[in-house]
Amino acid sequence: MHGADMRAEEYGELQRLVDSVFVPGISSAATCTKLDVVARAEIFDLCDDLAEVVEALPSRTYTRQRLCDQLNSIVVGHGWGAVYGTVE
Repeated sequence: MHGADMRAEEYGELQRLVDSVFVPGISSAATCTKLDVVARAEIFDLCDDLAEVVEALPSRTYTRQRLCDQLNSIVVGHGWGAVYGTVE
């Protein structure tokens, strides 16, 4: 299998989620909570695996960078980086 063949249909959905919570151009000091991310994830109707990633977020306040770092850590920890992609 080549890398691209491993991509799920939902590849990039977490990036869409992050971009909807932290719209491009928003202050790097802007923050959100886990609840904000979970609520947005429900609107996006993420697949079970990605919903699990969002649910695994610790309850706290996030900057975009911290949210991305945390999501990437969870995705990579599950071995899903190549399947669903990481976020920035």
